[in-house]
Amino acid sequence: MLSTLPRMPIFEALAKHDPTHTAVVHSISQRKYTYGQLLQDVCNTRQKLAESLNSAALEGERVAFLIENNYDYVVNLLAIFSSNAVAVPLAPSFPSSELRYIIDHCEAHLLLASSKYHEKATDVVKEGLQTATHISIVDKLVPNDSQDYDVRIEDPVECKSGMMLYTSGTTNRPKGVLLSQSTLSAQSLSLLEAWKYSPSDYLLHVLPLHHIHGTVNAILAPLMAGSTIEFMFPFNVDAVWKRLAAPFLANKQQTCDKITFFTAVPTIYGRLLQSHPNLSSELQEATRMAVSPQNLRLNISGSAALPTPIKSAWALLSHGNVLLERFGMTEVGMALSCGLDFKDRVDGSVGWPLPFVEARLVDTDNHHVIPIGQELDEDGAERHGEIQLRGPTVFQGYWQNPEATASEFVKGEDGKGAWFKTGDIAVRRHVHSAGHSEAVWARGPLYFIQGRKSADIIKSGGEKVSALEVEREMLSLPEISECAVVGVPSNSWGQKVASVVVLSEKGLTGGRNGKPWGPMDLRRALRERLANYKIPQEMKVLKTIPRNAMGKINKKQLVLDIFEGGSPPPE
Repeated sequence: MLSTLPRMPIFEALAKHDPTHTAVVHSISQRKYTYGQLLQDVCNTRQKLAESLNSAALEGERVAFLIENNYDYVVNLLAIFSSNAVAVPLAPSFPSSELRYIIDHCEAHLLLASSKYHEKATDVVKEGLQTATHISIVDKLVPNDSQDYDVRIEDPVECKSGMMLYTSGTTNRPKGVLLSQSTLSAQSLSLLEAWKYSPSDYLLHVLPLHHIHGTVNAILAPLMAGSTIEFMFPFNVDAVWKRLAAPFLANKQQTCDKITFFTAVPTIYGRLLQSHPNLSSELQEATRMAVSPQNLRLNISGSAALPTPIKSAWALLSHGNVLLERFGMTEVGMALSCGLDFKDRVDGSVGWPLPFVEARLVDTDNHHVIPIGQELDEDGAERHGEIQLRGPTVFQGYWQNPEATASEFVKGEDGKGAWFKTGDIAVRRHVHSAGHSEAVWARGPLYFIQGRKSADIIKSGGEKVSALEVEREMLSLPEISECAVVGVPSNSWGQKVASVVVLSEKGLTGGRNGKPWGPMDLRRALRERLANYKIPQEMKVLKTIPRNAMGKINKKQLVLDIFEGGSPPPE
């Protein structure tokens, strides 16, 4: 039967791939789904959506969905795109109240839920929604194993398709970030050029799918390149090590491809490193081989600052495979990245603007643009600036929030479009050993993130302190497991540097007379690493540091609760 899909870059790319090449793998069962099956199943699912509702009613409408990380997720995401609708991925880990807020806020026309999350979907709607949302249970797909694929690309239509992701909401209620199909395509093509995805890449996917990292970096971009994606979620440290090792074990229990591409957050790399010594000697040897540069082509760390000890330990474990750091956010996809050449992966840097991305620094003191070559002030100190971005990879605005959209963009003086204010502060530095590869986009001074404008830049006694720099040094201490550095109001200094820490086992007994570590122990340990004004003057010890559903710390709330007499978490 002839099937058609709209002429969008994602479908044009999929239609050009070898239909017999594996697109998606389910890690536990090792069930494989080809690109031919994927296209046909997208067409079939699109037809089911059209039959359940008036297909015309879906054009431009928001379709929210609760589906586990597997082949079904990919098919339904692409089916929503092909229906000329806006996909709104929901996080199963979110409480019902938070999901209800998102569904109401985006005015979802349809809520899709897999049988696994049927009960969750029912909980979401049982207390009532403000939006007239239809619920549809998605049956587990049984792919057509026929090799007779006949999918055509339709003539162009007015594209109303896209995706809406929600911000983490660390400072206020989450905002809906509307990413058009053209924006998603530009973000994917930018990564294809910079990171060189190819049909020979095999990506192990361990990330949640309600944010940009898991969807664009690890689904849309590899699919456009014809790569293979293997889903393994939720993250399990032992399962990941065993899967990485599988192709390199002497007695292989199953035949599987080696992983060539792995992207994760620093916490995942930290847990992998912590658990590696507990593996059997056979697994240790196999995993070291699996993550070595000749096998794992690219290992990427993002979504949070990468502590230097983790980066160094990973390179030591992996026979010199250096983690690539990058910078991105929901509103812009990936914006900055270090290069593929190991010399272009400079410690502490997130690299250069990616292809199609324009970036600039705007001085936080005088609000003037900092030109290339003028990174130092008259006294020779580094000039801190807010990163501002523009280009086809930047979103158009927040859903039904023109005030927030207007406040986050600033008019371009050259008439070439507005700049998005990221709220992230950075410095630029020329590093002589970097920027000499064939990648034309990786040239000039590199960006070094100092932190969020609202929470991570602490002004103490006229000095600017990067909370991220202090956290990086603190996390290199074996006595500290987790930490957050904040600015606390001070009559003498304006702000003083303070920290909240979770002690490691060594920290619990590593202080004077075998007592837990305290503020003086921290100051002594940091004295040779940081200038005195950067060392925390206060230190509070907690069993856990509170985080929101996205795993991020609300530092403003932390200051109120821990240092200003609020409601701290129970000890």
